[in-house]
Amino acid sequence: MGDKWAHTIHEPEKGCLLIATEKLDGVHIFERTVILLVSTGPVGPTGIILNRPSLMSIKEMKSTVLDVAGTFSDRPLFFGGPLEEGVFLVSPKEGDDGLGKSGVFEEVMKGMYYGTKESVGCAAEMVKRNVVGVEDFRFFDGYCGWEKEQLKDEIRAGYWTVAACSPNVIGLASVGSVGLWEEILGLMGRRKVW
Repeated sequence: MGDKWAHTIHEPEKGCLLIATEKLDGVHIFERTVILLVSTGPVGPTGIILNRPSLMSIKEMKSTVLDVAGTFSDRPLFFGGPLEEGVFLVSPKEGDDGLGKSGVFEEVMKGMYYGTKESVGCAAEMVKRNVVGVEDFRFFDGYCGWEKEQLKDEIRAGYWTVAACSPNVIGLASVGSVGLWEEILGLMGRRKVW
């Protein structure tokens, strides 16, 4: 198993994964998805679908919200969920570099931070000052959200498996990987045969 691991947990928490079960097969938007829960907030949990790549860049999608002064225009844009808002993940290769202390980004799990359209200007400034590289960002068109008890109800109904994992399982290189769902199930010892 090495330094990559994933295991089932009972309650959703910030930084955990929601892995779609076979009960969501046929529900195109969520079928075989892996969602990173970025917040369990007072209104309800929010997350980002990690394994829905896009073949288009921010510039091609004309997503001006995430394209501050052209800094990120050539970055790929991933589908993060059905709720409309641009969000991003940043995971610097060189370590934290003060991202967590900036007060702008929220740490989701060790070494991975979450930002919104409100913080993208700060992110662009950090790139210009060489604090973090443009390649350390992943941008998402949309996110997922649930009302306070809705996600717990969906978990009880068997739509999601909740898992904790090592940060390198969902490192930025894994974002957009359509094989991520199978990889995580394999790490959890659940091989699916379809």
